[in-house]
Amino acid sequence: MSNDNHTPDRSSNGGQTVPDRHKGLRSLFRAPSGGILLSLLLMAIFVVVTVKGCSSPVPSRGYEYVRGRGDTINVAIDYSPMSIYRYGDSLAGFNYEMMKGMAALYGDHVKFYPIASINEALDELQRGKYDVVISDLPITASRRESFRFTEPVYLDKQVLISRDTTIRSRLDLAGKEVWALRNSPVAERLQNLSHEIGDTIIIRHDSIRSAEQLFMLTAMGKIPRAVINEAKATLLAKDYPEVDISTPVSFTQFQSWVVNKSDSVLADTLDAQIRRFKETPEYEALVRRYLTHVVEDAVTQSADTTAKK
Repeated sequence: MSNDNHTPDRSSNGGQTVPDRHKGLRSLFRAPSGGILLSLLLMAIFVVVTVKGCSSPVPSRGYEYVRGRGDTINVAIDYSPMSIYRYGDSLAGFNYEMMKGMAALYGDHVKFYPIASINEALDELQRGKYDVVISDLPITASRRESFRFTEPVYLDKQVLISRDTTIRSRLDLAGKEVWALRNSPVAERLQNLSHEIGDTIIIRHDSIRSAEQLFMLTAMGKIPRAVINEAKATLLAKDYPEVDISTPVSFTQFQSWVVNKSDSVLADTLDAQIRRFKETPEYEALVRRYLTHVVEDAVTQSADTTAKK
């Protein structure tokens, strides 16, 4: 005997019992106001789809680069006081701290690879091992043909380091021996300077591997003089006041990071990030700690140039 009072709704699919979950919804739309509700629902769906299709992408806080190797930016960095060095149990350096600060600000993951040879690092950059190379590499027309330089990070220039205070001008280097790193921007600058003054500058290299080594050998009297970047020289000269670093060998230059020329997306992103980071208190603190003297020299040089016009 069947009990009609408790017979559930049945579908036509094999007579199986299927609860009608949409019965209440159908009843709602069949009500007198159902047409209005249906129209409002369709209109809401249309608005959502339209807005989604026309809206701009969500801002990524300045980071538009889609990484090709997971979530890591591989950075080759010169081991020096301005780039990266060990301070007690931690690492420091203007470039290292700036890149690390940018990574924290924009949510990036960065892996640093200390390097000894800038030329080898640039070769590895072109082969794709590194994404960025950081070193005191002046921007030249020939390098622009092969690499992309980022927004300038700071200002610097090359200076003579010597215990001999009789040399006060680039002209005084005529016929003198000057030590520089082999195949470095400094060696290139000294060659050009020799042509500018119309006299020979004897460039020595030996087996010296770093600007710090050049400075220490000069401070100890092992070599008479050398040329390195002013930012490094100033940091090192704090402990060696007998070393004179007041004679410039080049004009003030922009210092930038190097990116593969074909990687315009990463380069554009870093440019945007650097511009934003240079407006932060963190960048101002780095400038005060590492570069105050360079900024002051640049302002003085600009004022002197303006006065001569």
